[in-house]
Amino acid sequence: MLRQYVGHFGEKLVRRRPLELRAERPRAYLNTLDLVALGVGSTLGAGVYILTGELAKVRAGPATVICFLVAALSCVMSSLCFAEFGARVPRSGTAYLYIYVTVGQLCAFIIGWNLILSYVIATSSVARAWSYVFDNLIGNHISQMLQETFSLQMPYFLDRYPDFFALGLVLLLTGLQVLGTRESALVNKVFMGINFLVLSFIILSGFIKGDLHNWKLTEQDYALDTSASSDTSSLGPLGSGGFVPFDYEGILHGAATCFYAFLGFDSIATRGEEALNPDRSIPLGIMITLFICFLVYFGVSASLTLMVPYYLIHPESPFPQAFLHVGWDAARYVVIVGTLCALTSSLLGITFTMPRLICAMAEDGLLFRRLAWIHDCTGTPIMAIVASGSLAGIMALLFEFRDLVDLVSIGTLLVYSLVALSGLADIERRPLESSLCDPINTIPTRKSGQIVYGCAFLLVLLLTILSLVLAWWPSQVFSGDPVLTPVAVLLLLLITGVTVIIWRQPQSPTHLYFKVPALPVLPLVSIFLNIYLMVQMTSGAWAQFGVWMVIGFTIYFGYGIRHSLEENNEPQPPASTSQTLDQNISGHESS
Repeated sequence: MLRQYVGHFGEKLVRRRPLELRAERPRAYLNTLDLVALGVGSTLGAGVYILTGELAKVRAGPATVICFLVAALSCVMSSLCFAEFGARVPRSGTAYLYIYVTVGQLCAFIIGWNLILSYVIATSSVARAWSYVFDNLIGNHISQMLQETFSLQMPYFLDRYPDFFALGLVLLLTGLQVLGTRESALVNKVFMGINFLVLSFIILSGFIKGDLHNWKLTEQDYALDTSASSDTSSLGPLGSGGFVPFDYEGILHGAATCFYAFLGFDSIATRGEEALNPDRSIPLGIMITLFICFLVYFGVSASLTLMVPYYLIHPESPFPQAFLHVGWDAARYVVIVGTLCALTSSLLGITFTMPRLICAMAEDGLLFRRLAWIHDCTGTPIMAIVASGSLAGIMALLFEFRDLVDLVSIGTLLVYSLVALSGLADIERRPLESSLCDPINTIPTRKSGQIVYGCAFLLVLLLTILSLVLAWWPSQVFSGDPVLTPVAVLLLLLITGVTVIIWRQPQSPTHLYFKVPALPVLPLVSIFLNIYLMVQMTSGAWAQFGVWMVIGFTIYFGYGIRHSLEENNEPQPPASTSQTLDQNISGHESS
């Protein structure tokens, strides 16, 4: 009896949702350029204008450019998986939906819950950044007034003062959404154009006014700047000086945090129903967006660290203060205007995406169904908008920017890992009567799906153990420790063997405009990089993330698992994912 109950409960956790494409799609109006403008506008916000200064000052110094490179490489591999399911599933809430279709209900809830976390924190952190920049423009009067009023009453784990300006900004956008205000592709393009002009100006200015000596700073330089400074408390740490002042650990921690800077490109994948040619424009839009964003991040971080010694960078308003440092006072206002345009574009892209995901999960019954209620007059999911906007407003009011960034980086890395895992598990392909490494048939079967799923989850376990070993004892592993080195080698051999088993499975013959290349190696490397970067995060960030996940699991096991749409459906034979997707997509195409 107990065994039967456990088996039935396990079946609920891995229950997959049939892909039911709507008979009537909403009006499609976004071309590839519109999607790129949307993705770049959502991505190039607080990450480029605020996070760059924070990373350079206390975590990586001039090596911030390497941090963005590492994060971009991992993002590119994850984005290829995003691009494939964007081509496969042209529906709103695609990342969550694709996991639901391919992996199962529990993983779908985890990725949806973490995407909500990412969008909520991204909204609140961008609102905080908007407040910082505007306050700097008017002489820091807002922060000084709030600090004098509330600083002694705030708990230690919150910011120094509640930011009512950031709260008001979030509530304003929430109100506009409730009233039925729609996103404007033209506004996105205008803001993106202004943003690019300002960023180009920053990059060119860095090469004109920059000094290569700022990448080779020493203790003598630090002592001179300390003696010349009227406020030594504003100076950051020197570290060991030079180009990599905080060593290898600083680069890894900085790269993990940099994932916040790339949050936004996945919003393209949620616009399948609004894209004119989703199977082509979504993959292309994602890749172009990531390439543009990396070039910009690389250029502005190099420019900033060339203009100003990294320990003198102002973390909350790095670029306006950098131009003051080099004597270009007038340029400061140009940069502030560009910063506000970029942050506004990013804020609009994120806040209009967030309710779509919440509404999709509520329609499936994994979140409270009231969140999916659509107002008859405005046609907007009011409950989803109010819930997400209220949570984002509270976090913008109470939490500091850097604390929000660390938390959202963990959630984003986990989401990308699950997306890569779904791409890995989507190779399920083998006949029942064949051996593991010698397929005799190319038709996917139930047994082939079980083999690939089992191998995929075993790989995640092995990669997690390997990441922990390399993160906690790197010097011992590479110096030939008699215990740790053989353990690492054994893990690598096991990972290679399981990868070969997956690689030997024949792939789906369905034609798609875009498929993940180098299966299963590319998703495997992506998962490893993401997990390795996740273990670099602080214990405080992990504690906050744990609280968020406890809340999510309470909702899922207390409500979602019993109210999901699949709970009342007739049980279906667990056909392979590829067959499920192929049949639904083929039916949609023929109609």
